Amino acid sequence: MLPLPPIVVSAVAVLRDRRVLMVTARGRDVLYLPGGKVDPGETSAQAADRETREELGVSALRLEELFTIRAQAHGEPEGREVWMTVFAAELDREPRPSGEIDSLHWIDGDDAHRCPPAGVATLERLRALGLID
Repeated sequence: MLPLPPIVVSAVAVLRDRRVLMVTARGRDVLYLPGGKVDPGETSAQAADRETREELGVSALRLEELFTIRAQAHGEPEGREVWMTVFAAELDREPRPSGEIDSLHWIDGDDAHRCPPAGVATLERLRALGLID
């Protein structure tokens, strides 16, 4: 059997007071970074910018690529990975839930148990970089 193709996504890490912004989507029980799939013909940065507008109702003034995470995709068959490029984002105003987003949460590394595998790996990297507690 051929391996399943990865799910390629971009996400934004909005950092404040040594915490990172994560969201919950309607009907989901895990926290994840705002973001989503990279559309055909779109760069990772363009996808991060688009998803910031769609999910947080704000624009990113600045995006800086931080790292890429490869992890088991949440809710997908074993072996299907998500490849997530994470960007540090500076926003033009206070974010608010928009689109399919139900709520916003400012978290640190101690909240990793509330995240899917890619979120856990992201929190570990952000903590290792000294960006969150």
